[in-house]
Amino acid sequence: MDARDGAPTVEQAAEAFAAEVAHWREVRGLPKRELVHRMGFDPSYVSHVESGRHKPTEDFARRAEEILNAGKGIRRRWLDYEGAKSRMTASAVPPSPRRPEQPYATGSAIIVAHDGAHLDYDGSRYRLTMRRLLRNTGSEPITRYLIRISVDRYPGEPERSNAHYREHPLTWDELALTATCRGEAMRWQAKRDRDAFKEVWLLFENDHGRFPLYPGEEVWIEYAYSVSDEKWGRWFQRAVRLPTEHLEVELAFPADLDPAVWGTETSMTAEAAPLRTAPIRRDEDGKRVFSWSTSTPALHARYRLEWRFRARPERDTSQGEFR
Repeated sequence: MDARDGAPTVEQAAEAFAAEVAHWREVRGLPKRELVHRMGFDPSYVSHVESGRHKPTEDFARRAEEILNAGKGIRRRWLDYEGAKSRMTASAVPPSPRRPEQPYATGSAIIVAHDGAHLDYDGSRYRLTMRRLLRNTGSEPITRYLIRISVDRYPGEPERSNAHYREHPLTWDELALTATCRGEAMRWQAKRDRDAFKEVWLLFENDHGRFPLYPGEEVWIEYAYSVSDEKWGRWFQRAVRLPTEHLEVELAFPADLDPAVWGTETSMTAEAAPLRTAPIRRDEDGKRVFSWSTSTPALHARYRLEWRFRARPERDTSQGEFR
């Protein structure tokens, strides 16, 4: 069987392995540096694996599976990769060269002047709206921006979670992803598409033309998507991947569910600890709204808000995550 029969190529299997590792690392809230420290690898090794510069090894797969408690998900991707290598050897087809990944153009640099998330829940479906003020402090135009969507229905039970998404994968149709910039719709392009993990390039262009973010300029972008609570759940995490000046999160739930909200913060140098300030609560139009914000968050920090519905305790096991 070869790629034409539906089996992945070596390069596709390697990308799937990298995406699986990235997904479980994000779900567990581990910075790359912390993961490699626990695994005993060189500090740059996880970055190289996730970007495709290093190919998977059995030792890496075994240690990552154990530390991330991935419910055999990482091991399955490793076996897929080994199977793809065996097929390639049997058919004597040389692998196609992989170009090193460069997320943004050389000479570009992005600062997030403002990062705002609004999550609205109607009792069965979540709708997330993200607004970001981006500033180009580099010397080259920026033509695309990377976002991530990652879900984990049962974070304490990875095998159950993996099985759930194999049967009920997160789909583009249900996400209904939209994005705008300067009042213009933005095209988007899937970079990685897994059952519970998506990476997407938002492009500064549409059918009517291009509108790059030039050096010295700043612009608001907004994107939104929807997910049912059978695939999302009851936690929301913001990971600071770019220098950020201000970050805020707003959660809106039906007031009759009697929601309770709390949060934790994780940094490169510290385990999860309670947020330094409590979310602020207000009631409006039948909704209970919780707001939380911080200025100049540390790079690679993760801020996680969790909740439960005291009027619907039977559904407290549901969990999820989005970027």
